[in-house]
Amino acid sequence: MNALRLAHRGDWRIAPENSLEAMRAALAIPACDGLEFDVRASADGVAVVLHDDGLARVQGVDARATDLSAAELEAHGVPTLASALGLASGVDRRPEPFLDIELKSIVPEALEVIDAARTEPGGSLRHAVVSTFHPEVMAWLARERPAWRRWANVVDLQPATVEAVRDLGCDGLSSAWRALDARGLERAAAVGLEVAAWTVRRRDTFRRLDRLGVVAICAEAAALDG
Repeated sequence: MNALRLAHRGDWRIAPENSLEAMRAALAIPACDGLEFDVRASADGVAVVLHDDGLARVQGVDARATDLSAAELEAHGVPTLASALGLASGVDRRPEPFLDIELKSIVPEALEVIDAARTEPGGSLRHAVVSTFHPEVMAWLARERPAWRRWANVVDLQPATVEAVRDLGCDGLSSAWRALDARGLERAAAVGLEVAAWTVRRRDTFRRLDRLGVVAICAEAAALDG
């Protein structure tokens, strides 16, 4: 089985990262299997798609997400989670795009939005995973939506890291690609964890990780094109 090729924050060569335009551009690439994007909360408690806690780097606005309403953020090109999920579900392709939805913090509003768009009748998450770098967010997510597929974002596959992810009850982990080797994947597999990788820009790196046996790779630049 080939690794899923997930566009890291969309295709930011075409439009600003995490924008609907970048997501739409990524999903138009034949080799792209889906998206990875980031979720945090606006000032009025709406789940929005934004990596940084502020808008300075990408949008050129001196403001934080927690200072602006969802409507104000949308005016600066920051979409709501609902609109991002709607775009992905509206794409005419099969299978539907796979999504890696990364929570930057505890965002209760995100749960109901994802429920409405990506869950089966039994409560399991359909063709998606929710990920985070923050153990406290993962523990909260495990309590609130135990049937959802969950990945812990990590920087290596050292024994202590793999053990911590296992103890959080995750389905897998997504590691910095430079830290991945056969021994690390074997270590994860031994405790029932699948392994994904972030973030790859070169085609040859993508192919090497694919041969190694990772389940998904966050890709950008040339690696996004196949």
